[in-house]
Amino acid sequence: MEKNFKCWPKGVPRNLNYPEIPVCEIIRSSARRWPWRNAIIFGGMEMTYAELDQLSDRFARALQELGVGKGDRVAIHLPNCPQFAIAYFGLLKAGAVFVPLSPLLAERELSFQLNDSGAETFIGLDILYGAPRNIMADTAVKRVILTSLADAYPAVTAPAKLLSRQPFEEGVLDFCALLASHPPEAPQVEFDLRKDLAHIAYTGGTTGTPKGVMLTHANVIANCCQFATWFGGGDIHYEEGILKVKRLEGDDPHDHPVRLASEISLVVVPWFHAMGVLAYLAMQLMAGITLVVFPRFDPEEYLRAIPKFRATVFGGAPQLFVPLTEHPLFPETDMSEIRLVASGAAPIPHHLLKTMLDKIGGVVCEAYGLSEVTMGCTANPPSRDGFRLGSVGLPMQDVEIKIVNPDNYEEELPAGETGEICVRGPQVMQGYLNKPEETAAVLKPDGWLLTGDIGRFDEDGYLYITDRKKDMLIYKGYNVYPRDLEDVINEHPAVAQSAVVGKYDERYGDIPVAFVQLKPSQQVSEEELLEYANARLARYKKIKMLRIVEALPASAAGKVLRRELREEAQKLDIAEG
Repeated sequence: MEKNFKCWPKGVPRNLNYPEIPVCEIIRSSARRWPWRNAIIFGGMEMTYAELDQLSDRFARALQELGVGKGDRVAIHLPNCPQFAIAYFGLLKAGAVFVPLSPLLAERELSFQLNDSGAETFIGLDILYGAPRNIMADTAVKRVILTSLADAYPAVTAPAKLLSRQPFEEGVLDFCALLASHPPEAPQVEFDLRKDLAHIAYTGGTTGTPKGVMLTHANVIANCCQFATWFGGGDIHYEEGILKVKRLEGDDPHDHPVRLASEISLVVVPWFHAMGVLAYLAMQLMAGITLVVFPRFDPEEYLRAIPKFRATVFGGAPQLFVPLTEHPLFPETDMSEIRLVASGAAPIPHHLLKTMLDKIGGVVCEAYGLSEVTMGCTANPPSRDGFRLGSVGLPMQDVEIKIVNPDNYEEELPAGETGEICVRGPQVMQGYLNKPEETAAVLKPDGWLLTGDIGRFDEDGYLYITDRKKDMLIYKGYNVYPRDLEDVINEHPAVAQSAVVGKYDERYGDIPVAFVQLKPSQQVSEEELLEYANARLARYKKIKMLRIVEALPASAAGKVLRRELREEAQKLDIAEG
């Protein structure tokens, strides 16, 4: 479909210049441009752009001397903290590939992702190392580097904090000791930006089977530039080691919600998530934003931080906004300086949108993406009159989107008709790691990606997501793939087959509900099965209700009729998500 520019945001070019630089040049550029501006504030500690750049140089040098070279995989298993940012840019400066690992993963999931990615270096947290320790011997990991949240606390205030440093076992390397013992001299690495990988991020893809999404430096830089200019206007150019903005004639930077080196952002979206590492780390640092970073979400702490730091930007999944708006502090919290609330991962309900817009001085912007497009590919224009409720916005700069017949990729459908969403653009992945057949099924030779999501365009080119071909659930902002949960349930010897669907809830999203058919003459209680499955699943994937049924509804061809089960799930009374 031809892009309709009638509602295109003012001051944003339709096509961008993409600097030919590696991702690590983002922090180098910002450190040259704003060396004394705070990049990160965490637990009372302040870190400038120059300090983050220097510390990541030290870590890059440490990795080099440990034997980590270009193309090697380095896994980060950390919550949001300064060490994550240092490790991320440091490993990229060393030429290595970033493999994010959610601290919420169960042991079997950790083991799979470490082995599938071929990671030989693991960076983790002292208090979260229990599960990784149990599976480390069964992986190819050669070196374990640990840190502590307490390492980021100023020495004087550390005794007042809740956490203290845990002792490291023999053979484990100390993250802070590596920084202290190596000079700020990163190795010189030559990059092939369109071939060399920057990230391998795991996703369920279109089937729920974990796949490593391969993203090059060019992919990541392109998506950072798209979102930075969508919210800040202009085009990005790289001159003399600095990323600069070239504006359209008559464009004023103050007309946009994000102004260079002026915003204060509250960051709680996890950096191990595609949305987190792009929208709430790399892209924001590209714009000179100061990040007030939280390792976990606490509504009261978050609300008190808004006036304390005079925050101007925050965002996340709609499920983050619900406890904020319901907290007793919300009515009295001054949010008049908030210029942008970014929303993604799930639709924002109308009443929640109205509550947020009535409270803040700026705009709410809802966007859409998936790991296979680095992070995002559409967004609502960042203005109050440009936002359309229920829509995920317009295809962004240099992004093509078409709606096709779900059963025939070559048949494009006109505006208003519903079909599968296909995306083509500079941020589309290179494919799935070591999975050529799965790659070929979704990534076509002409560059089109079949997303597995179902949607339609309106007459003004706004995209609406109406269903998911891949049956994915979005629970508390996390992607949960039914196939992954079903595989665990089906391992129980009494189970014949199972199906997991979502019960929609405005607070939590799609609450996982399992329907299970037992083998003939087998007996097991619903409580036993639920306990069996949840013991083997990450916390955010845990099934909230399980029902044993005589038989799963199926078509004549034997395919489980999930629509019937979804309807049944909506009738269930689930006390909490």
